[in-house]
Amino acid sequence: MTLFERITLTDAPAATLLIRLIVGAVFLSEGIQKFLFADENGIGRFAKIGIPNPELTAPFVGVVEIVCGALILLGLLTRLAAVPLIINMLVAIVSTKIPILLGYEFWGFSLRKVSYYGFWGMAHEARTDFAMLLGSIFLLIVGAGKLSVDARLARQRREFDEPGRAANV
Repeated sequence: MTLFERITLTDAPAATLLIRLIVGAVFLSEGIQKFLFADENGIGRFAKIGIPNPELTAPFVGVVEIVCGALILLGLLTRLAAVPLIINMLVAIVSTKIPILLGYEFWGFSLRKVSYYGFWGMAHEARTDFAMLLGSIFLLIVGAGKLSVDARLARQRREFDEPGRAANV
């Protein structure tokens, strides 16, 4: 099996589209907002959190979220697109949610004001982060599903590699 086949092959059901829609739409939307509302969601927020070089990292993360979110919505190179989004969410959890869990700054990442700190404060603030992380991991494992560009590419590749197979199906 080629690397391309391993990336695009999926036996996941068509309902996987629902996970792709939410994961892709949230990342696409958040990426766009890093540019539209740079002070609140982009460079300004990254600076407040304590992310190094926010003038470079915020636009970089924004572009990653836009490109990978769009790829996931299309179901194109879904497994590949999920990897940077998983890393993105792990960094978000470490930089913004761990300080809430601990109740103080952590590794140079600032503690923002929330209603309450500790496990429950972190769990409340991290609910979207955890959902996006687990949704991205799910897509990495199962692929894009039957209603995707990946599935179509995999089918076309199989038909090209085995010309008689398409007529027998």
